[in-house]
Formats: sequence, structure tokens, C-alpha cells
Amino acid sequence: MAFLADAFARKSLSTYDVFKDMLGRRTSATGKVVNVKTAIEVSAVFACLRVIANGIAQVPFKVMRQSEDGKTRLPAVKHPLYELLKCRPNEWQTSFEYREMLAMHMVLCGNAFSFVNRSNRAGVMELIPFEPGCVTVKRADDWTLTYEVRGQDGKTQPFPANAIWHLRGPSWNGWMGLEAVQLAREAIGLAMATEEQQGRMQKNGVRASGTYSVEGTLKEDQYKSLKKWIEDNHTGIENAGSPMVMDRNAKWLQHSMTGVDAQTLETRRNQVEEICRFALVNPIMVGAESKNTTYASAEQMFLAHVVHCLSPHYARIEQSADVNLLTKEERADGYYTNFIDAGLLRGSIETQKDVILGYVNGGVMWPNEGRALLDLNPDPDPASDRLRVPTNIVGRRATDKSEGAPA
Repeated sequence: MAFLADAFARKSLSTYDVFKDMLGRRTSATGKVVNVKTAIEVSAVFACLRVIANGIAQVPFKVMRQSEDGKTRLPAVKHPLYELLKCRPNEWQTSFEYREMLAMHMVLCGNAFSFVNRSNRAGVMELIPFEPGCVTVKRADDWTLTYEVRGQDGKTQPFPANAIWHLRGPSWNGWMGLEAVQLAREAIGLAMATEEQQGRMQKNGVRASGTYSVEGTLKEDQYKSLKKWIEDNHTGIENAGSPMVMDRNAKWLQHSMTGVDAQTLETRRNQVEEICRFALVNPIMVGAESKNTTYASAEQMFLAHVVHCLSPHYARIEQSADVNLLTKEERADGYYTNFIDAGLLRGSIETQKDVILGYVNGGVMWPNEGRALLDLNPDPDPASDRLRVPTNIVGRRATDKSEGAPA
């Protein structure tokens, strides 16, 4: 019944939320209840969420259009979805905030939901996000999906699949993403229990618990008086290190292990790695670097984070947006969504300079395209809009925009 008292004591939750929280709870082997609300309070979990969410939100997400011959790919700035994904998906969120939230929902809960407000004439007008816990997905026998969304008043509203952008994480059944919190509940629960144990130890002045044994029999008032005296004078951080003087030949019998005996630091460090392993995040990205990490190896780890952690998320979101936000006719007309992740792959200033010079002098891009990568204004010289062909390449002439080169 202690759980009920604790649950109803949280006045911010309605009766419906309390019983839903009860039914949705799963206790780990440590006895800690692991759900979305408790898991996000674990520093390693929140750090992994923030690293992935920032990587998804800070990269430009644009609607592009490919020409029929496949030679040119330009931002589709006139498409109604372009402004939503680039700047403002709804009235109260920026594109960064919206994508950051979607990423957190997808990574932690396995699913992210948004209502797609469409107009027959204007196309997609806004994207309204829902909390994963407010959406129930139902699959019919013919595999059609219906989404029931619970509002703030407790009433539910059904939506057809074409009205909801359902962004799924890794899935077992194909129509619902796996909830990472439940899959990693043992790792998260142990991290919660270890942190709580350390907190209790600090509260008690980093003293191990035990029993004071005295000769003779204490009366009830003597027992209460002695217990209160010990609690007032020799527990808590403020009393750490103060000496204790006891009479009646008192002895101390230790019951619990110290932090060293329990290997608390090693356990906490290991749980950070376990949680990072579930999120596919390199521990160095959450500040858990190893003593063997060097500057050179760290740079490669940052690159591996982009390639092995963020890139799969980019591909997942791009394909989901293509099939849920663009119509079949628009996709056939060359429209698609794309994360511009080139900024994350940049190295040092010297490396960036060498790469751009190699592209320009190698005839891969125009000088003005190289200047654009550095956010510099274009050079008015017409030669800056022409490819520089290396002298060792014969039978090739320079081209410019007027001669049909890609824009």
C-alpha cells in the first residue's frame, strides 16, 4: 500500500495516470521501478538522450528535389513542407525543438507520434506532436492501423494512419517500436540503486550501518534516549568524523559493506557503459572517457558516433518522412527529405581547408561553392563559377553554370 500512498501523493497525476503508471510499471531485480519518468532522471540515460537528440536536431533537415535526369538536386524551398522542417513545424516549436523532442521519444519510448494537419490545396500545414503515453495504436485484421489519442480532458479521439506521422524505433512486430526503457530496465535499475545507495551513505556521514551492543538490559526509555542521542550526534554529513564516547562497555557490530567493499565506483562506471551500449552511444560522448583515450583516438570516436549512431537515425527519419509526409505523386516528382550532416563530419580548420582546396583544384566543385561551405559571399569573377580542370587531365574542358553544370 506504500506504493498507492506514494502515487496518490503526487498531485500532478490524475487517477487515470496513477493506475496507468501502476499497470505500466516493471520492477527490476534491484527492486527499483523503471519507467520513462524514473529512467530519464538517471544521468547516463539523459546524457545519451541529449547526445542523440542534439545530433538529430542541430543538422539541417530539408526537403530536396531531384531533376528528372538525376543530375541536379536542389532545396525545394517552395514546397510547403520545406518551411515546416527547416524553421517552424507548429505555432509553439522551432524545428530544433521539435526534432529534439521526436528523437527523445523515439530513442526512449521506441515511438514518436505527430498529427499531420493537411489541406487539399496547401498540403501539410503543421505538425503537432503527441506524447507517446497518450497514443494507443490498434491494428486490425487487415493490418490497417488506427491511432487513439487521449487529450488533456481524458477523452480519446481516433485518427486514421494517414493523419499520424508514426516514427518507429527498432521494431519486433513491424508496426510498434520496442521500448528501450523496458529492454534496459535491469541496467537502468542497477544504476538507480547504486546511486541511491551512495546517497544514503553520504546522508549517514559515509558510515556503515550496524548495531551498538551494551552490557545489561536497557529499559524502553533508555533505549529511546540512546537511539535519539546517536541519531542527533553521530549521523548525517554534518557529524561525519566526530568521535563517539559510549559507556557500559559498548561494542560496534558492523552490518553493511562500505563503498569500497561494494565497489560502488566500479559499479557506477560499468552501468554508464551498459546504458551507453543500449543506446549505441560511445561513452566518450557522455563524458565517460577512458584513461587510454588520446586526442587522435577521440577524434575517430567522434567520427564513429556520426557514422554508427547518428547516421542510422538519419536514414530512419528520412525514409519515414518521405512515406508519411510526402505523397506518392510528390515522391515520383523527385521530392525527398535529407539531413545535411556535412557539418558534423568537419575536422580541424586545416583539414577543412585541405578538403575544400582539393575539391576546387580537382575540378569537383566551383570556387564559389567552396566559399559557400565557409559561409563566404560569392566572388563576382565569372571564373569562380567555372570548374578548374587539372592540367594533367586531357580532353576535358571547364564548364560553368551557363553550360549546364549542376547548380
